[in-house]
Amino acid sequence: MHYFKIILHAVLMSFLAIFSVNANIEIIQVPLNKHQWSYDTDPYGSEAIINEKLIRHGGIWIKFKRVPRVDAKRNSWVELIHRLPNASLAGSQKIRLTYQCDIPLIIKLSQQEYGKQGDRSDAYYQIELPPANQWSTKEVNLQDFSRPDWTPAHSYDHGLILDHIDAIYLSPSMTDKDGGEAILQVRSITLLP
Repeated sequence: MHYFKIILHAVLMSFLAIFSVNANIEIIQVPLNKHQWSYDTDPYGSEAIINEKLIRHGGIWIKFKRVPRVDAKRNSWVELIHRLPNASLAGSQKIRLTYQCDIPLIIKLSQQEYGKQGDRSDAYYQIELPPANQWSTKEVNLQDFSRPDWTPAHSYDHGLILDHIDAIYLSPSMTDKDGGEAILQVRSITLLP
C-alpha cells in the first residue's frame, strides 16, 4: 500500500509540473510597444507622473492626479492612451488587459463619431473594471461596452463601429466633482478575435 501511495504521489506531481509549465507559457506577454503608448491630461492642472519613461521593465507605471471639473464648459481628464496598431478594432471581439489600479478602471474606445472629428462629446463606448491591487488579467467583450450615463442629448448614437476606433483609453474612475489620485500599471493589452 505504501508503494502505491508513492507512485500515486509521483504521478500527481508530474501532472502538476506539466500544468505549471503550460500555465507559465500562457503568462508570457507580448512586449509593450513604446510607439503605441502615450498619456494625456487636461490643461487645467491635472498631472501624470511617470518613472523616467512611460514603459520601464516591460510595463507601465503612471500616477494620475485629476483636478475637479473647472466649470460647466471645461472638464478635467487623465488618460493612458494605446494607439491601435492598425488604427482599427476591425476583426476583434475582445480585449484582454493585464493591469493594476487602486480604484476602478475605465476602458474607453476612441471612436471618431464622438471625438474631435465628430460631435466632440467624448461620450465613447466604455466599460469599467474593478480595482486590482495585484496583477489582474481581465477579458472584456466589445459587445458589453456602452455609452456613459452622462452622454449629452445632442450626441447621436452611431453604434459601435470597429473600423472607426483608432485608440483605447485607460482612465482611472475619478469623479468630475472631486477629481482624485490613482496609480495605474499595465503589463499587456491584447486584441482577441
